[in-house]
Amino acid sequence: MADVRRPGRLLAACGIVGPAAFTPAWVAATRREPAYSAANEHISGLAAADAASPRLMTAGFLTLGVCTVAFCSELHRRLGGDASAGVGPALLGTSGLAIVAAGVLRRDRRSNWPEPGIPVERQSWVNDAHDLASVAGQVSAVTGLVALAARCRHDPALRDLAAPAVGAAVASSGLMAYFARDVVRPGNGFVQRIAVSVPLAFMAWC
Repeated sequence: MADVRRPGRLLAACGIVGPAAFTPAWVAATRREPAYSAANEHISGLAAADAASPRLMTAGFLTLGVCTVAFCSELHRRLGGDASAGVGPALLGTSGLAIVAAGVLRRDRRSNWPEPGIPVERQSWVNDAHDLASVAGQVSAVTGLVALAARCRHDPALRDLAAPAVGAAVASSGLMAYFARDVVRPGNGFVQRIAVSVPLAFMAWC
């Protein structure tokens, strides 16, 4: 029985491995950027071509995305599969795919503001695709949490997860809405980091 369950335990552990890889990645990459402000700059800039450690941050994106998909596949199974799992695990898994896409499609520049004397250029289609992937990942994560809460609310064994899932969805979506109103607003680096960390904390806690 232990051998049968081992793959499931490994997939479930991905819910911890992903956040545990992503958060230290952006913390470590930030420390390697002497002119980078975590308070004002976006996480994605740490994976740009002109960043000091783009491979480190890209690895963080890819690890989080792949682990999220793996975790959600096990979540889908444990909630009863297609018969009763609902759309929550699929939506959360979609956010993982979007994270992978955001990691592959990197931003053009590390900073939101060009260096003095460097003209502002229109961002590339790759940068545009990265932004779309980031938005898609956030939307699917939030809607997935809401759908998961609805599924858990009707299951006595999982009812205690419903309120935290809704709370995570509301907090993350509210912060990201504030972030999106002015993406280069001073302090938005912290706003983004908190908004991203809330769903990750819920996934690791589950």
